[in-house]
Amino acid sequence: MIITKSLRVADIAVIADIANTDSHCYILLKIIKKRMSPMSQLLERPILPSADDTELAAEASRYISRAKHEGAELRVQVDGGELLKLPKAVSELLYHLLTEMAQGNAVTLIPVHAELTTQEAADHLNVSRPYLIKLLEEGKIPFHMVGSHRRIKFSDLDGFRRKAEDERKRLMDELASQAQDLGMGY
Repeated sequence: MIITKSLRVADIAVIADIANTDSHCYILLKIIKKRMSPMSQLLERPILPSADDTELAAEASRYISRAKHEGAELRVQVDGGELLKLPKAVSELLYHLLTEMAQGNAVTLIPVHAELTTQEAADHLNVSRPYLIKLLEEGKIPFHMVGSHRRIKFSDLDGFRRKAEDERKRLMDELASQAQDLGMGY
């Protein structure tokens, strides 16, 4: 079965021809419009997938899932060029990316070594920029200055987010335990 649809994500339009064969799942990607973008454009707000993108992503994730369970390799052929075998980690990432898109979710990839502006960091944490700056100045999230601008390493920001989530979970567990002890019916 071959599926041909157009995906439009930021400045790259991709046509994916997906064919599942005996022991390999092949994906042919043709880059229609290619423009290398600086880091700030990589971190633009994600675009929600269209209905066509969602349908294509669902079909592609099913093929990749089936290939994973059969122990097949995932290979990519770019614009008629040579066939490249993808590492298992990339296969997993692609599967998760397509699964999220199939559910209508927008996806953004941020390299762990990326340095974010205060607005990008605030957007990632879903907080206001002034609140993020307060966290930076209180020393809760490391940052450094580039001229007069603050920059935050994504790895530091993600560490803060994980730590805050763990603390919230711990407090919720504590509250639930207290409610059980007091017979509040929770």
